[in-house]
Amino acid sequence: MFNKTLKYFLSVWMFLAMSTSLSAEVVPQAEGSNPEAAPLDAKELILEHLKDDYEWHIATYKNKKISIPLPIILYSKNSGAQLFSSAKFDQNNGCYKGFYISKTGKYKGKVVETDASGNEIRPIDLSLTKNALSLLIGSFLLIILMLFIARAYKNEPVKPKKGLVGAMEVFILSVYDDVIKPVVGEDYKKYRYYLLTLFFFIFFNNILGLVPIFPGGANVTGNIAVTLTLALSTFLIVNLTGTREYYKGIFWPDVPVWLKFPFPLMIIIELVGLITKPFALMIRLFANIMAGHAIVLGLVSLIFITAHMGAALSSSMTGFSVVLIIFIYFIEMLVAYIQAYVFTIFTAIFINGARVKPPKTEKSLEST
Repeated sequence: MFNKTLKYFLSVWMFLAMSTSLSAEVVPQAEGSNPEAAPLDAKELILEHLKDDYEWHIATYKNKKISIPLPIILYSKNSGAQLFSSAKFDQNNGCYKGFYISKTGKYKGKVVETDASGNEIRPIDLSLTKNALSLLIGSFLLIILMLFIARAYKNEPVKPKKGLVGAMEVFILSVYDDVIKPVVGEDYKKYRYYLLTLFFFIFFNNILGLVPIFPGGANVTGNIAVTLTLALSTFLIVNLTGTREYYKGIFWPDVPVWLKFPFPLMIIIELVGLITKPFALMIRLFANIMAGHAIVLGLVSLIFITAHMGAALSSSMTGFSVVLIIFIYFIEMLVAYIQAYVFTIFTAIFINGARVKPPKTEKSLEST
């Protein structure tokens, strides 16, 4: 019964994801407007979707915006701590208690206030934004999913699993047996929980970001702050658990002395390598996910950009765009898995590189 319900739910979800992706982000912008008077700004549309926001826009119906207001949490030197709903901005012509969302400049899209000189300044902003809420929802759903799988194995540990549990078993074993155990090496048990959590966190949020209806559609893993946090976590785990031989290879590598003293060329190169490794992970995930969102939105925009260019051109471009959107959408599902897999396997490689063992002596070889 559960498997049938799950299949029905997934079918409806996929249909909504495909159909809504054609209109959820663009139609609200174009509805009720004259295309000739106000042509669609594709660049602004894409940037609007990719950025974070203080409310969760659902849709626009009859020129009325339907959105979920989120809490604004600020600390200002002038007025102290502040807590209010983002809906207050709409109810008070965009300004509330001296705070407003900047429209231009380096603080564009951020809550600001003005100082005595009339300059925009940023208060300490701890607001629950769209990406932050999506992160919490995605983490909560992932925890529920894993508890459900664990319960299924606890109740029937021997019986072969089907449906969702069986599919998740394939993912878990592929990461555990093909990445963690062979790549990390003999110390893999110390890192298995982090690596599995890392993979499923990235993969689940990648997939959730492809669903254009609430609670999906947020650009979580395409946000540089999120990928920076993941890369920093990997950096700390790799370097805080590194062996003495690992650090010896960094600060006194096995190269000619003139490359280490008086000018520590090789040491500098090794230290730069410590930073570039997690930096590459951060940029790779950020760029691929952000680019996928931008491509889909760009193809959707073609439908509305060519809407006033004649029936023949409009119809042909609409059909062409729909085919490409569906194709890119399935490609993005594959990319969601590949990027999670790549981030995990490179983390495992970096961990393995930090677990350098001291060379065996003759006594140790004789004892073995």
